[in-house]
Amino acid sequence: MEVLAIIPVRGGSKGIPGKNIKPLAGKPLVAYTIEAAHSSKYVTRTVVSTESPKIKEVVLSLGAEVIDRPEELAQDETKTAPVLLQVVDELEKQNYHPDIVILLQATCPLRDARELDEAFELFLQNEPNGCDSVFAGKRFGITHAMWRQDPDTGEYQCLYDYRHRPRRQDTDRHYPLLHETGATYIIKTDVMKEVKDFIGKKPLVYLTGSVGDIDTIEDFDRIGKILEQRRAEN
Repeated sequence: MEVLAIIPVRGGSKGIPGKNIKPLAGKPLVAYTIEAAHSSKYVTRTVVSTESPKIKEVVLSLGAEVIDRPEELAQDETKTAPVLLQVVDELEKQNYHPDIVILLQATCPLRDARELDEAFELFLQNEPNGCDSVFAGKRFGITHAMWRQDPDTGEYQCLYDYRHRPRRQDTDRHYPLLHETGATYIIKTDVMKEVKDFIGKKPLVYLTGSVGDIDTIEDFDRIGKILEQRRAEN
C-alpha cells in the first residue's frame, strides 16, 4: 500500500510572516510535521507542496521531497483540496499512484508519529466496513447553550432547543459535538478525486488531545513552550 503524506506549506503567511519556517523551540515549524511523517510506520512517501524557493530550500535540507506549487494555487483564497489534487496529479505523471493520501498541516506541530499512526490504524480497522477517511478531532466544549449571530442580518439563532434545555451533565449525551483539529486527514485517493475534498463520504474521527493549530504569535509562543517542556521530559 502506497501512503502519501502531503504537507502544504505556502510562503505568504499574513498573520506571522515566514511562519512555516520560523524557528519554533529550535527547529523550523515545518520540521515537526516532516519528522512525524518520516517516523510513521505507515507513511511510505512524504511530499511538501510549496511555491516558495526559500521554503523549498529548508524543506529539502530536512529530507523531504518538494512538489512545486503553481502560483495560482498559492493565493490567500486558495483552498487545500486543489493543492492536494495537484500534487497527486504531478506524481501520477511520474507513474507514482498512491492508494492513500494523508494531509498533514504544518501548523500543528504537537501531532507526532504516534498520533498519526493511531489515526491510520483506526482507518485500517474500519476500512473493511466502508470507512473511506479519518480525521483528527476533539470534543467540543460547552455545547448545551450555544447560539450564533447571523453575519448578514445580525439576528441571533439558537443552536439547541432552548424549550428543553438539557442539564450541563447531560450535554455529552445530547450534544456530542466534535471539531476538526486540522492536524491529520486520511483519505483514499480515489475518494479524494471523487469528492474533491480531504474528508470522504463515510469518515471516522480519531479523538485526540493534541490541539495546537498555530494562527497567531501568541499560539506560536505557547506551543513553543509546550514543545520545550516535552523535550526536557524526554
